Amino acid sequence: MAVMTIRNIDDSLKQRLRLRAAQHGRSMEEEVRDILRSALSAEVSQGVDAGQAIHQRFARLGGVDLPAVSREAIRDVDFGV
Repeated sequence: MAVMTIRNIDDSLKQRLRLRAAQHGRSMEEEVRDILRSALSAEVSQGVDAGQAIHQRFARLGGVDLPAVSREAIRDVDFGV
């Protein structure tokens, strides 16, 4: 694994990173790895349609089963042809 040092980060940016990491229950270092992973995987998924991209983004949070909704025509249409 490679090691990376990032210099000259604004104090406000570092503070926001610290808060975001705390919200996710991880270190700042792990938070940065996750941010980079997400940003770079988004580039790879450019060939993926929007539905798949959304699914991939939220798949780690689990899923929700929604009930099927039956659909039928609201009214008959007569175009008088």
